[in-house]
Amino acid sequence: MLERIITALVLVAVVLSCMFATTSQYPMLVLMIVAAGAAGYEWFKLMPSESSVANKLKAAGFGVLTAALSALALYFGDLAILLWIASILLWIMSVYWVKSYPEYDGWYNPSLKIVGLVLISAAVTAIFQVWGNSPWWLMYLFLLVWGADSGAYFVGRKLGKRKLAPHVSPNKSIEGLIGGLITVIIVIVVVQYYFLNLSLAHHLLFLLFSIVTVFSSVLGDLFESMIKRRAGIKDSGRILPGHGGVLDRIDSLLAAAPIFAVAMYVLKLIGVDV
Repeated sequence: MLERIITALVLVAVVLSCMFATTSQYPMLVLMIVAAGAAGYEWFKLMPSESSVANKLKAAGFGVLTAALSALALYFGDLAILLWIASILLWIMSVYWVKSYPEYDGWYNPSLKIVGLVLISAAVTAIFQVWGNSPWWLMYLFLLVWGADSGAYFVGRKLGKRKLAPHVSPNKSIEGLIGGLITVIIVIVVVQYYFLNLSLAHHLLFLLFSIVTVFSSVLGDLFESMIKRRAGIKDSGRILPGHGGVLDRIDSLLAAAPIFAVAMYVLKLIGVDV
């Protein structure tokens, strides 16, 4: 437990420092590229393949490729937007995959490498873009994801009876999902009331986008859990003592970040000042 707490404190300190300690984009840029590389390495190791030294080298190469694509998308904004759209389409498809598991697992094939390349690159570029709009918007995204996860955990432990996806993540319950949703609705209402000056229609649209982001974060968590279960692996990696791998920490953000970034982009397109 102490190891887990220390790791969490270090992670929070690093992320918050990159977010708020300087106006320079380079610390956050480096953090995103490094995270993309580590996540890509872990993703490859979850794919169907033989376990060998050669496979580890391939995983390292895939991590470098993921970091390179992310860096390219961070430089060329139009590429990032294309990745977000492709990512959202893949997440829509994943709803069927999660719902049909384990009866259907045809998605578990070598093409899953391309899926990971898109999802990870889309997520890190989306996180960087949201941070670029304002570090506080990125903090809001984190609060949505953390609030949903924490609310679901505590409510699920006390009241959870009906399983949300028993074959994918047996500990998650429908009651926990409702608890997480109530938690984030409180966060959303507080932010809207105290920090946003919007029309009623725009308030409702912002609320809708935020709730969709929350549901997508749950999907991201379930999807990574399903891949790990299919691969027969408990944690995606061991780079974070007490927490597993990078993918274990950002699984919810893989889905939530691109959707939130697109939502902010759409709001700005229609003239909503956020």
